[in-house]
Amino acid sequence: MDPHPAEPPCEGYSSLSEKCRDPYLRCAFHGAALTALGVSRSALLAHSPQGCEYLVNNAFASQECDYMETITLCTKLCTDEIVHGGEDTLARTIRQARELPITALFVISACGPEIVGDDIVAVCEDLQPEVPFPLVPIPCPGFRGSQYDGIDIALDTMLKRLVCGDPEKIPRSICLIAPQANANPTWSADLAWVKDTLSRMGIRVVSTLTHRTPLSEIAQAGAAEASLLLSHDAGQKAVEYLQRTYGVEPVCAGIPLPIGLTNTERWLTALGERFDATSVTEKMVAEGERMVMATCRRKWPMARFLYRTPAAIVADATVGIPLVRFVTEEMEMTPVMVALYSSLPTVRALLEEELSAIGLTPRVVYGTDVYQTRKSLLELRPKVIFGSTIERHASEGLGHPYVVEVVRMMRQFRFINREYFGYTGVLNLFECVQNEWIMGWRSKERRYSARW
Repeated sequence: MDPHPAEPPCEGYSSLSEKCRDPYLRCAFHGAALTALGVSRSALLAHSPQGCEYLVNNAFASQECDYMETITLCTKLCTDEIVHGGEDTLARTIRQARELPITALFVISACGPEIVGDDIVAVCEDLQPEVPFPLVPIPCPGFRGSQYDGIDIALDTMLKRLVCGDPEKIPRSICLIAPQANANPTWSADLAWVKDTLSRMGIRVVSTLTHRTPLSEIAQAGAAEASLLLSHDAGQKAVEYLQRTYGVEPVCAGIPLPIGLTNTERWLTALGERFDATSVTEKMVAEGERMVMATCRRKWPMARFLYRTPAAIVADATVGIPLVRFVTEEMEMTPVMVALYSSLPTVRALLEEELSAIGLTPRVVYGTDVYQTRKSLLELRPKVIFGSTIERHASEGLGHPYVVEVVRMMRQFRFINREYFGYTGVLNLFECVQNEWIMGWRSKERRYSARW
């Protein structure tokens, strides 16, 4: 289904083809790099022009890699290689990397070499006897889709090449999938919350695909009893492959991720029932809700001033879908618009189920881009927008709405990891809204002269 249905040309444009479609998402090359860089003590070789290496650098920052531990390489293809092929350059670069102290070398290819026919799989197979570590080729040119498609491509390659065959099952164990497919600027804090929660339930994390994951843990992914998908945007294919090939049962499927009080309770309850830890989860829910209520009584958040305020949510599905219930129930606003970056069938089904359960009928835009977001904001004029820096600029001229930056697009606005998942996550989101509300009352003009 076309994620961008036909629309009548807007003023100043003679046809739909002349409109500017500014995507929120990077390409598949970036997604593959974001996944491969989650493997610790490995190296990533980008078979690409130097310009594409900036996507690798961005993925490096998103994975919070330590430059003292993680190595990135690039063939830095120029005109001759792009026109006539760069397989010789790739082979030479791999040979130069043979002395690196790494456990694996992931080779990812960009658009140019794929278009001219460079076969990175064949090159890696030919050179494998010459290097002491596994070569893992991942053909993932940007034109194969968005960064979410790149994540799925990389996960598929890793599972098929690196997971040991027919491993013995580990009791009360789980495999975490695609935590990196998340627009929370500190998504690793969400991952840490999940791991701590599982530990309290006595559940062992066999593998995390992928964030600071040793190669040995990836090899044991098939030994897990269950899999837990930490994204609504990517990773579902990996879940299905593990279930089909190794009998790894998915848990918490069809439930929004644990953002907000209700979603957290539902998510914890499902985990507790699957792993016979109901008493533990009931205690966690009671303690968490008590902590949130006690903090709100002391801090007096300003939610009461935003009662039934029309709001818009513009985010990835991972953050955006659970935000719908948080905005409606915890903040008591009225979502009039939900715009999600992706448009997978699972995303559509989950959001429609949530909206039906809550009784909401907002405008929904799947696979949104900046143009569609701006157009909807102009028409609906919400007073509060949950989004990114892009929405702060796109909302200019809409009567000074509050723009709560909860997802990262253009700038890094957090250095300390702060989760959105769980009960502390509720307070972190309250704080985001509170700070934006306070800043909205700040005078835009200097009306006095200081005495000094």
